[in-house]
Amino acid sequence: MIGIYIHIFRFFLFVLAQGLIVGQLDFGFGIHPMIYPLFILLLPFDMSAIPLMIIAFLTGVSVDFFMNTFGLHASAAVIMAYFRPELFKLFSPRDGYESFRQPSVADLGYKWFISVSSLMVLIHHVWFFFLEYFRLSDVLYVLQKTFLSGVLTVLIFLLIQIIFFKNQRMS
Repeated sequence: MIGIYIHIFRFFLFVLAQGLIVGQLDFGFGIHPMIYPLFILLLPFDMSAIPLMIIAFLTGVSVDFFMNTFGLHASAAVIMAYFRPELFKLFSPRDGYESFRQPSVADLGYKWFISVSSLMVLIHHVWFFFLEYFRLSDVLYVLQKTFLSGVLTVLIFLLIQIIFFKNQRMS
């Protein structure tokens, strides 16, 4: 039962941090890191697709409320949640995921986390930035924003993991 309270706390923490801090920073070069996708990534392995997509939608709408983006974050979060189970299957250990583990660096190591989070962030950012601009003429700018924002986002994910998660297995 304590697990649900941790996820509720993380929800508010990530949404508020994105809306009030990270979303307000200007990095230049079209860089817009987004930390709230880490909340969706850290949800339990055994969560089925529909509840996962509902939670992702609520997370995205909450960020949209702060950022005044009219559903962009909600749609990007839902598309990321849609692909999450398949990405987890693609990168699952030979024996599958143990129920007490969570999708973190501490439990599954750097290689797994960087691979999975990079693909999830790529899906999220491509969807988000293409919807934001919605012009074929801006394709190179969208790809630049996607790449630069994605790299910074994954680095922030790693930093959060190193600072806030127990060092059980960092390989």
